[in-house]
Amino acid sequence: MKNVIFELEEMKNKYEESEAKRRELEDKNSELAKLVAYYEECFRLNQHRQFGQSSEKTDADSRQILIVFDETENEAQLKKPEPSVEEITYTRHRRSCTGTGEENFDSLPVEKVLHSIPEEDRICPECGDTMHIMGHEKRRELTIIPAQVKVVEHEREVYSCRRCERENIKVPVIKAPMPEAVIKGSAASASSIAHIMVQKYMNGVPLYRQEMSFLNDGFILSRQTMANWLIRASSDWLEPLYEQMRESLLKEEILHADETVVQVLKEPGRSPGRESFMWLYRTGRYTETPAVLYEYRETRSSAHPKRFLEDFKGYLHTDGYSGYKTLQKDIRLCGCWAHARRKFHEAVEAAPPEEKTNSVSQKGLDFCSRLFELEREYEHLTPEERHIKRTEQSKPVSEAFFTWASSVCALPKSALGKALHYALEQRPYLETFYLDGRLEVSNNRAERSIKPFVIGRKNWLFCCTPKGAKASSIIYSIIETAKENRLKPFEYLKYIFETMPCETRFFRATGSQYREPLARGDQSQRRGAESHRSKHKYKEPPELRRRRLFVFNQLNVWKYCL
Repeated sequence: MKNVIFELEEMKNKYEESEAKRRELEDKNSELAKLVAYYEECFRLNQHRQFGQSSEKTDADSRQILIVFDETENEAQLKKPEPSVEEITYTRHRRSCTGTGEENFDSLPVEKVLHSIPEEDRICPECGDTMHIMGHEKRRELTIIPAQVKVVEHEREVYSCRRCERENIKVPVIKAPMPEAVIKGSAASASSIAHIMVQKYMNGVPLYRQEMSFLNDGFILSRQTMANWLIRASSDWLEPLYEQMRESLLKEEILHADETVVQVLKEPGRSPGRESFMWLYRTGRYTETPAVLYEYRETRSSAHPKRFLEDFKGYLHTDGYSGYKTLQKDIRLCGCWAHARRKFHEAVEAAPPEEKTNSVSQKGLDFCSRLFELEREYEHLTPEERHIKRTEQSKPVSEAFFTWASSVCALPKSALGKALHYALEQRPYLETFYLDGRLEVSNNRAERSIKPFVIGRKNWLFCCTPKGAKASSIIYSIIETAKENRLKPFEYLKYIFETMPCETRFFRATGSQYREPLARGDQSQRRGAESHRSKHKYKEPPELRRRRLFVFNQLNVWKYCL
């Protein structure tokens, strides 16, 4: 009997051990299954990012976005009578296939070339009588004239008095007026610097490609020389205008901010592979003078926007970067629904193909898409009307979205988990746009403004020195601001370089950003000025402020001239 009891106890222990091992294996199998599902999700998302469409548009007809909010109407099964058949006829206007419309060329000058037959050859082949003009045939061609490069020699006459030379001790000498050089001791002209800037920072043509282009045109202009021209012209003439634009920007009530990476090779104390950042600040939709400002900084520290926006009070559109949360209390952050929607879109793309349409991620995407659909309906409303409509229609949608997001369970590292975490964490900032009808539902305005820099970065790849990165930020600011004000960037830059040297002939200041432009050989004078600035606090002269205000005001003047 004892043996039987012992065997039973031994069998019980073995059973318990096997059950424990089975449960352990099941738990491990469940963990591995979740891990495999996570890796499959990452693989599908990576495949979509690499080979899929970058557009985030959704097919509203196939998914029926309104089904979430009109459940009663959509679920009702009502027997409706067959509609009567009505025959409709219409005439289709067939478009011409011979190219685009001529209205695209209305802003271009027209040169007329008349083709005629000499009078002695205007003889009728049938009767031999003289023929007359019975009509004209016309065709229009678009002719492109390549850029022409030439050397302009400025030679001015110097006058003196012969009588004073013979009779007086002091002889007056008068020089004929001549435009000031953009860079003293250099062959750079206003048009050449403006052309190089537009080619690199607007058209994305790096300096080495411009060097090869000039070489093909028959002359040598090295990339080192062009880089020096850009840095000097930016420091001497564009930086004062940049500072004036910054003062005007900080007076606005609504701003947008964003940042992106940039590689700078020769930063002191940092390796060439480390990432630096280009910060962007721009005005909102409702402003008289749009402005876009870039700022180069070595890091992504929150101290940089805090310093730049020190005198700003109002609403700031941003993404979910936590560095903006440390800004002063006078700045109220406004979140970006486009970023929230993008994360749900990625979660949908990461789901298996057979589960995409009815997935949980799709429901979150539908909520966000509904908000953007309502914003398109408010496009032409006044800010006051838009504020009322958002309170009545958009706010219930967002409240339903956050209620739904709080009830959904998902793995934290999954695409859906990341989307839910972002939405719930950013909720206080995502709901800010209900406070003012001038606010926007997304930060896409800043995203669009920073895109030219991102496209240019793919071409010129990196900046060599911090001076070059700072010059690039200033030049990008001037060009993008000119575009926002519907100016021609080349004409505006050329105007600045022609006007500023002559207007600032008495540009004498002790500040680092405002100084009398020096020639190449005046390095000792430059070092002495820097030593003087380090010992004395800079105070901007009234004459300097008046002159840079004059050039800044041309943003509005040239808006109507070009």
